[in-house]
Amino acid sequence: MTDLNKLTIAGARDALRKGDVTSAELTQSCLAAIDGAGALNAFVHNTPDVALDQAKAADARIKSGDAPAMCGIPIGVKDLFCTKGVASQAASKILEGFTPEYESTVTTQLFDAGAVMLGKLNMDEFAMGSSNETSVYGAAINPWRRAGDAAALTPGGSSGGSAAAVAADLCLAATGTDTGGSIRQPAAFTGITGIKPTYGRCSRWGIVAFASSLDQAGPMTKDVRDAAIMLQAMCGHDPKDSTSATLPVPDFEAALTGDIRGKTIGIPREYHMDGMPAEIEALWAEGRRMLQDAGAKIVDISLPHTKYALPTYYVIAPAEASSNLARYDGVRYGYRAALGKGDGITEMYEKTRAEGFGSEVQRRVMVGTYVLSAGFYDAYYNRARKVRSLIKRDFEQAFAQGVDAILTPTTPSAAFGLGEMVDADPVQMYLNDVFTVTVNLAGLPGVSLPAGKDSQGLPLGLQLIGQPWAEADLLNTAFALEQAAGFHDKPQKWW
Repeated sequence: MTDLNKLTIAGARDALRKGDVTSAELTQSCLAAIDGAGALNAFVHNTPDVALDQAKAADARIKSGDAPAMCGIPIGVKDLFCTKGVASQAASKILEGFTPEYESTVTTQLFDAGAVMLGKLNMDEFAMGSSNETSVYGAAINPWRRAGDAAALTPGGSSGGSAAAVAADLCLAATGTDTGGSIRQPAAFTGITGIKPTYGRCSRWGIVAFASSLDQAGPMTKDVRDAAIMLQAMCGHDPKDSTSATLPVPDFEAALTGDIRGKTIGIPREYHMDGMPAEIEALWAEGRRMLQDAGAKIVDISLPHTKYALPTYYVIAPAEASSNLARYDGVRYGYRAALGKGDGITEMYEKTRAEGFGSEVQRRVMVGTYVLSAGFYDAYYNRARKVRSLIKRDFEQAFAQGVDAILTPTTPSAAFGLGEMVDADPVQMYLNDVFTVTVNLAGLPGVSLPAGKDSQGLPLGLQLIGQPWAEADLLNTAFALEQAAGFHDKPQKWW
């Protein structure tokens, strides 16, 4: 078999079981693809020796007949996940040289299932960004290009390296994290599938924290079936994470029947925003039609507090970031600034944080510190918490009326060019999260899948939002939509 790196998880699993291919061969194919894709800047810490050792162990396990679905599958790991003995920097200078002596729970579960780690993937610094331009490693590059235009495009953020690597077939799948859309938005920009599970479904232990009440890990894959397979390996109760759910993990792949007859899909009227591009509006209408043709009942619903979601998110997330990032001070690990004669501990803190954090992280820490300060706590943070409860209640009321899932666009546009927004008003960049942040604020599962292309040949995604803990049902609805959309396009190789 050739082009093994282009296989899906399901395809590779079946080939491995039949003995048509070995994990070592799969891994070598991916490592060769990574070596030839430096222009994408997706992988930032390569681990070929680790990968080949894990592949060898996976092949032995498959031969013995004791092999879970992820056994032998080469994946990339977002740099936000702590990996034992491998640099884990969260794409920040302030964690320069940090090599954990422990493994995150999610990567532990993946490796216990036999997955193979090819390396660590690029991302926005501390997961703060929508374009992967805040990374200390430099921007990751989208493998897609506009028709007739060689301008570099963003793969989205913060999981931009994960999205670029999966879309370019550098790995079979990748881990991502989603605080306000950081799995779903880059998935939409690169024509892949990404799911953010219900808050608490995947352990947060060993994942560098951004906003603890919003962060959630999830898979980024080539299709919905692969997302179901990988998500199952990532989920499960973890006593080390107090927010981890003690619920059993369903067989997500077994739920993929494609039969959604009798399901009710809600279309929120508040997501019809002023100035929405006609192509996004048309794709949304087409998604509605495809689900209806598949047997679902389509109803209009109202989520009245949606208009407050972005300001609420951009109060709560920076507030939690301000608290979480206070631990990075140059004392125990990571970067420490050079000190001048007479400098004391206060100067060390100030210089280390000023030099170690990038401008976007500094901006959010300052915003977060401001909204938590004594004079503004009630005016901003407490008010945002109350509005968050109202946003959550909107969804609860919709689901109580019999809605099984909600269909929306994933993003307000296709991928934009690098540099087009980063120097503009930061609020313009934040607007990329307009369709995704509500899902994090409400703690719900959401999945993005590619459903079409714009006039310049770039992929566009649709988002499905599910009921809490109903990832199996949500993935089945996504599977039906995926079959109807029939999106199988890949970027033309230019790198």
